[in-house]
Amino acid sequence: MNSMQQESIIIRKVNAGEAWETQDILAVEEPLEIQVCYSTATGRMNKNISVTMRTPGHDAELAAGFLFTEGIIPGIEAIEKIQHIGADENRILVTLRQDYLPVLNNADRNFYATSSCGICGKASIEMIRTLTKYNTTPGSLTITPNQLQSLPNLLRKKQEVFEHTGGIHACALFDVHAELMMLREDVGRHNALDKLIGAAAMQQLLPLHNYILLLSGRASFELIQKAAMAEIKMIAAVGAPSTLAVELAKELNITLIGFLRNERFNIYSGEQRILL
Repeated sequence: MNSMQQESIIIRKVNAGEAWETQDILAVEEPLEIQVCYSTATGRMNKNISVTMRTPGHDAELAAGFLFTEGIIPGIEAIEKIQHIGADENRILVTLRQDYLPVLNNADRNFYATSSCGICGKASIEMIRTLTKYNTTPGSLTITPNQLQSLPNLLRKKQEVFEHTGGIHACALFDVHAELMMLREDVGRHNALDKLIGAAAMQQLLPLHNYILLLSGRASFELIQKAAMAEIKMIAAVGAPSTLAVELAKELNITLIGFLRNERFNIYSGEQRILL
């Protein structure tokens, strides 16, 4: 367990009218500023791209995954190096190779996708279509109901930070045999997925059309679009999906499972990949 990911504090617990002091363990939440360094006609330039509240750890994966899933870079091949800025663990610099430029107009996409300003779902989905470079194949991945139902327990057994704090999200990749391949945790569900996709990119695993993504919470539009950027074709969530998440999954031929718990689940799209 990384001590940067959790912190012990003294609290006052109340139960059945009685109160006492005890120790509690919380998930750490700190800001991470992501900067990009790239070449211009007048030399190298540093640009602040985002500040995200995250659980410290796997920061390079988070930065790489964020830049890729937000369409700012085309892939891991655009990155020359990633490093924290000086001794500041909450600032990270991603240096791009000389022949790559960041797509800075996509830096605002995160707000666009998650805002409640009334942007229609169809416009949002069309924007995702223009960002992703995959979605070229329907994929051949299939899974049985029994395999699906085994995933949440496998995830919970590996959730180290959740085990101690009870307040953190997780994303996990499983292979076609329902074997856990990779897990990342964070206080932000979008950060957990960026870390996971960033790690997969660094290990040259993309595209991920032969893997199953499991979300420890609900399935939002933002998480579906990030998964789509990596060509994930099957997403299972312990919680509920949103209407726009379902619409995007249908448009992009993604199998979307919700309420995967207690030996039951709902299929919202892509039923052909579930061997009923």
